[in-house]
Amino acid sequence: MKPVIGSPAPDFTAPVVGAPYQDGELVTLAALRGRPVVLIFYPKDSTPGCTIQACAVRDGWADLKEKALIFGVSADSVKSHRKFIDKYELPYPLLADVEKKIVEAYGVWVEKSMMGKKYMGIERSTFVIDEDGLVKAVLEKVSPASHLEMLHAALA
Repeated sequence: MKPVIGSPAPDFTAPVVGAPYQDGELVTLAALRGRPVVLIFYPKDSTPGCTIQACAVRDGWADLKEKALIFGVSADSVKSHRKFIDKYELPYPLLADVEKKIVEAYGVWVEKSMMGKKYMGIERSTFVIDEDGLVKAVLEKVSPASHLEMLHAALA
């Protein structure tokens, strides 16, 4: 079940990759209080839609970095995240949720369907969390192409 606007954001501890952290360092949501936090859940590193979305955030980074701490989140490994960051020069960190604890806590580990085949995967969603750890905005089933515009609006 997804957290709703105004509710406490589920806390988590996860390994992170990318500046300003050391690869594999653990990050907890509770330790980030005092600044807005954005969690961008995406299905998989280096896939077409996820690359479009990640590069849009990269290209809008100058404005975004002033508004919130931003993390990409997928079930990919630290090693996969490092390759993704290096290949596309992503300036923001990615959380490695290989055990799927964060995606389940945020209700984005869902049944999906492609060409009639059902499988479990991450629903492309973004959560904006305020300085006090409360959910401020939820962007669900976002299009990679329009995500940046929606994120700017949510952070305004």
